[in-house]
Amino acid sequence: MIKVFEGGWKSEVIESLIKYGFTRKDIDTAFKKVILPAGFSNAEGLLFPAQYSFPAGTTALEAVQAMVDRFSDEDMGQKLLAAKGKFSPAQLLIIASLIQAEGGTEDFGKVSRVIRNRLKISMPLQLDATVHYVKKLRGDIFLSTNATLIRSPYNTYRNYGLPPTPIGNPGADAIAAALKPADGDWLYFITVAPGDTRFTASHDEFLTWKALFVKNRKAGAFK
Repeated sequence: MIKVFEGGWKSEVIESLIKYGFTRKDIDTAFKKVILPAGFSNAEGLLFPAQYSFPAGTTALEAVQAMVDRFSDEDMGQKLLAAKGKFSPAQLLIIASLIQAEGGTEDFGKVSRVIRNRLKISMPLQLDATVHYVKKLRGDIFLSTNATLIRSPYNTYRNYGLPPTPIGNPGADAIAAALKPADGDWLYFITVAPGDTRFTASHDEFLTWKALFVKNRKAGAFK
C-alpha cells in the first residue's frame, strides 16, 4: 500500500515507491516518461493524494501514471484542468499546493484570497512553506531570517510571483479553494497559537499578532 497524503512532496512519494519495491532507476525513468495533462511539465502536484495498491508485475511507470490519472479523473482535478481565466491550470495547481501547505482546511479559502491579493499588487508572497519545501523540512513553525535568504526560485521571500512548480500534492479541498477563494481584502495571516489563525489587511495589526506569536512560541505553545 502506498499512501500519498495531502501536501506530500514528490520526493516523499518517491521514497514510498522505493519502500514498495520499485528501484530508484525505474522510478526516475517513470517520472521522465509519465504522460502529464496538457500544459504541465512536472508531476509535482499531480500525484493525487490517496491510497494506492498495485497488482504484482506493475511497473513503476504504471504506478506513477495511475497517480496522475487519478488526478485527471477526480472531479476537482477536472475542474482545475478545465479552468479558464487569469490563472492557467498549472498556476492554479501551484496556488492549490501553497494553500495546502499554509493553512488548515477551514482557512483554505482565506489563504487563497491572500495569495491572489498579494499577486494582484505585485507583493511578494513570503510564504514559509516555500522555504520549507526547498530545505525539505516539515513541522518547523519558526523560520529564521537566514532561512528566508536562501537562494532558490522557490523562495517566495526573495522572488516575486509564484514558485516554478507546486510545492506538494494538494487535495480536493485545497484545489477547490484555489478555484474559488473567499471574498476579502486580507494581505496577511499568521497562526498566533494552535487553532488560532488570523487574517488582516493591516500591516500594523499583523505585527501586533506576530509579537503575540513570538510570545506564544517562546512559551512553548507550539510544542
